[in-house]
Amino acid sequence: MDVYRQALPVIVVSLVAGLFAGTILGSEPMRAGIESVPGILVLSPAFLATRGGVYGSLGARLSSGLHQGVIEPRVTQDRRLSNAVVASFINGMVVSVFIAVVAFLVLWFLGGGGNLLQLVGIMVVAGLLSAILMLSVLVTVVFVGYRRGLDPDNIVGPLVTTLGDVFGVVFLLIAIYFVGLFI
Repeated sequence: MDVYRQALPVIVVSLVAGLFAGTILGSEPMRAGIESVPGILVLSPAFLATRGGVYGSLGARLSSGLHQGVIEPRVTQDRRLSNAVVASFINGMVVSVFIAVVAFLVLWFLGGGGNLLQLVGIMVVAGLLSAILMLSVLVTVVFVGYRRGLDPDNIVGPLVTTLGDVFGVVFLLIAIYFVGLFI
């Protein structure tokens, strides 16, 4: 019963945030951004999915470390914590660039337009912004929840999925317009 008590509020917040992300994805500014950049529709699902995969791994590591007593539930100069955060950041950025290159190659192979520099720029900006915010929120929520008696395993999954969708969609939109100013 304790699992339901801990997970239900997180799942409800996840549901509401997912609706918010979907609303942003269907908004006029997002549709205009999708139309203005060939390839965004190709890379969006992969970008959103990898946010959960990359940062879900970090959440699982944090949870295991807390359960085993290997890390403390606070941000300190712990080498294990900083290594895990840096590794997640690097993985997120590498995957973002990889997605842009694959999307460009798919467009090129199918004979569609596309600008590799533009796609990589969008993915770097969106990946960087989402990484910074996701890492901050994930570490904070897991540590605060753990200190308050919540099992991180019950909150990491819905939290990472929701954060990945919401931050991913918002930062894709921001990146489209930001990169559009320069390219």
